[in-house]
Amino acid sequence: MLTRRTLLAGAAILPFAQAADEPGFQALFDGRSLQGWSVQDGPETAFYVNDGAIVVHESAGFPAWLRSDREYENFDFRGEYFLKGWMNSGIYFHAPEHGRPTWCGMKLNLFHQATAPAPEAAGSIFPLIAPRKVNVKPNGEWNSFRVLMDWPRLQVWSNDELIHDLDVESVPELRFRLRKGYLGLESLSYPIRFRNLRVRELPSKLTWTPLYEVPGDVAKWKVTDGKPVITALGNVLHTEGLGHIGTLEKYRDFELQTYIRHSWHHNGGVLFRGEGTGNRGKHYEIQLHDVEGAHYPTGSLYTFKRAAYPRIEANQWWLFQLRVKDANCTVRINGDTVLEYDRLENLDEGPVELQAHENGKWTEYKHLLIRRL
Repeated sequence: MLTRRTLLAGAAILPFAQAADEPGFQALFDGRSLQGWSVQDGPETAFYVNDGAIVVHESAGFPAWLRSDREYENFDFRGEYFLKGWMNSGIYFHAPEHGRPTWCGMKLNLFHQATAPAPEAAGSIFPLIAPRKVNVKPNGEWNSFRVLMDWPRLQVWSNDELIHDLDVESVPELRFRLRKGYLGLESLSYPIRFRNLRVRELPSKLTWTPLYEVPGDVAKWKVTDGKPVITALGNVLHTEGLGHIGTLEKYRDFELQTYIRHSWHHNGGVLFRGEGTGNRGKHYEIQLHDVEGAHYPTGSLYTFKRAAYPRIEANQWWLFQLRVKDANCTVRINGDTVLEYDRLENLDEGPVELQAHENGKWTEYKHLLIRRL
């Protein structure tokens, strides 16, 4: 059945057609549908198409967002958004598959007020970095944006004026954010509109080695202690029981990244720079134990330093990042740095081990990746 909304959407596709005139750019919106996008953390009605634009539905609030079908590392992302009256939204980039887009990746803040530059102002890398200038047009006008990410350099233009030119690695709050992720549009329940979305990919600079992505990757692991129960469930590695598995390869300085999901009050850990014998030899362990009052809760460097308790929930996926370099160890969970430690004495390489530490409790891993530093 043809509705007025369908007819309007089909009639106004000029912004989509314009993308074809820019060499190397791929259109991300066809002017008629949400093909190439999916709603996350909200109802399917959170975003819709009307009059050739993607519109945020006023009944769908935060944390709903619209996610691109593909992930991007380095890119040139351009488009337009329409402001009329009080409106607030955001453009996500390097957003995670699970977790909080603003803190795991980054958010370009969209806001209607032409205030002085501030970390929460229009055009900010929210809520951390103020733009050089606030130049929004809020009175029923289209605004253009451009986000050019070529790690570590991040440049942003608003209405054709450069408002950010950052070395991301020089900003402590940004340097360990995801370097590859999804593009996204945020819902804050204001009917902001988007059109003419297109992207040009730039060369990759990042190479990860998968430790577990598909069932065949279990061959990269061996049992190092006890009798853990390990099950390959498609792209998910399921662990329970009592014992450890370890990588066949050894690592000294590395970055580990994965999504973790677990049962309520589970108990496990990620071991590194050990002898490959579980708890029986020297090693360091990042505790996985979702009990806020525990002496060493999730993210802690066991027996060395207690972590700030992270924002995690049982049965929900969350992003885990571990960086080990020389005497330094950093743990980030769901976009928060929960542990920093700079006195690692053991600098020997060793396998990365996963600990299953309690019968009847389970822990799962997805997109388990590592790269040497």
